[in-house]
Amino acid sequence: MNQLLTVLNGSPILCKIDLCGAYNLLRINEGDEDLTCFGTKYGSNEYLGMPFGLTNAPACFQNHVNDIFYDLLDIYVVVSLDEIMVFSKSVEHITYVSTVLARLKANNLFSKASKCLFHVSSVEYLGYVVYSEGLKMDQAKFQQILNWPPPRNLKAFQSFLGFAHFYCHFIKNYSKKISSLTSFLKKDSHFPLNEEALRQFHKLKEAFIITSILSHFNPSLPTIVETDASDYVLGAVLSQVSDSGKHPIAFDSRKLPPAEPNYEIHDKEPLGIVWALKCWRAFLLSLSSSFEVLTNHSSLQYFMKLKILTPCQACWAEFLSEFHFSITSQPGRLASLPDALSHWDDVHPKRGEHFISKNSMNYQKIIKQYEIQTSKFFSVKVE
Repeated sequence: MNQLLTVLNGSPILCKIDLCGAYNLLRINEGDEDLTCFGTKYGSNEYLGMPFGLTNAPACFQNHVNDIFYDLLDIYVVVSLDEIMVFSKSVEHITYVSTVLARLKANNLFSKASKCLFHVSSVEYLGYVVYSEGLKMDQAKFQQILNWPPPRNLKAFQSFLGFAHFYCHFIKNYSKKISSLTSFLKKDSHFPLNEEALRQFHKLKEAFIITSILSHFNPSLPTIVETDASDYVLGAVLSQVSDSGKHPIAFDSRKLPPAEPNYEIHDKEPLGIVWALKCWRAFLLSLSSSFEVLTNHSSLQYFMKLKILTPCQACWAEFLSEFHFSITSQPGRLASLPDALSHWDDVHPKRGEHFISKNSMNYQKIIKQYEIQTSKFFSVKVE
């Protein structure tokens, strides 16, 4: 998704076209109509147009639309199934939109006027609000998560985590906040949630209060990857530096599987770097210059110079050789953001710790301290 939206960087004029009855507009191959046969009390019927619900319907329709706009994709057109976005930086936008509409008409694809937006500066696309400077969460989705009641069964719990995970790149400490909740995904889990799990559930919802605005990735800007590893979680921040300061591109974190917590610290830190570079490999390989990796473990500066490596380290070194980067160590006190993703009391709460209400003075104090801390690193405003 992030790679799809990257091409929109710096485009102040946007247009969104929503196709109507998309799948039904595709003709079933002649001779294959009998494969869609269904019976009613009035007799047997066959589909001539592709119905909804077929396993390969999304892939077929995406390929069909890609063929229509093959020479325009990522130039001024982005397509995701039945949603088409036209973007530009000049008055040629009207010409671009006319070209797109003409091709839709020529291929018997139709749009619904009430769902289309023309010549706007921001649009809701793929669950995000997209504009020239970056993207943020859709306010409707944000409110839906805040109003989500505590799940009372496994299916409802899976639904909530799946919905929240879609926006995990906006949430600092995401893996930490769900670390104690994932145990409830087992089939033998008991619902409703116990007191500890309910506390983590509310903390995860509250994390959406302080989500960041993520900037679009620009291959020509200086890029920084900040990583950190704790005993149980890896954390990373991808950011870029522009004239207006340092801006976040994406946050990511993951919980370590059972074997990896046993790694020595000099292996956990390279593991964090390798994992972060795998997450953002497409971005980092597209850079026009080298990027910087910031870590709070100084021994990593000499990792690539070691002559004797373990088999695991050799695999890491081979993967890292794809990238052109430099490693810089920084004191832990300066690595606040990646540390926040990997070091968090949510994994093992302190004894006597209780859930803090949003209305309490302590909660408001925490939010204020967080805003002050993040403002030192990002020029975006935390609302």
